[in-house]
Amino acid sequence: MEIIQVVGLGLLVTILILIIKEQKPIFAFLLATFTGIIIFLFLIDKISSVIQVLQDLALKSGVNMVFLKTILKIIGIAYIAEFGAQIVRDAGLESIASKIELTGKILIMVMAIPIITVIIETVIKLLPA
Repeated sequence: MEIIQVVGLGLLVTILILIIKEQKPIFAFLLATFTGIIIFLFLIDKISSVIQVLQDLALKSGVNMVFLKTILKIIGIAYIAEFGAQIVRDAGLESIASKIELTGKILIMVMAIPIITVIIETVIKLLPA
């Protein structure tokens, strides 16, 4: 039922934005941004539950926690970059939104290097000499 609350909020705010946009575009933008933040805050409990389950699975399987933390950081960067880019797009600044997305992609590549290195080293060890 939570999705109904989120969709309801989204529809309500969309109607308000359409009404306000002509008279006060800055307020419409702020309302859209504030609503996005509220929806994100609504999801924090869900996100923390997922992270806890993943940590428990990693501990049970013996996976190095450094890898899990790195993957979670990568996922976080992707979501934050997307969220920021969408807010900037709402303001009509596509070029800055593209730069935010590019930065997110580069940071993800940088963070993935240790994992990629371990994978390549493991594959090399498995290959016959």
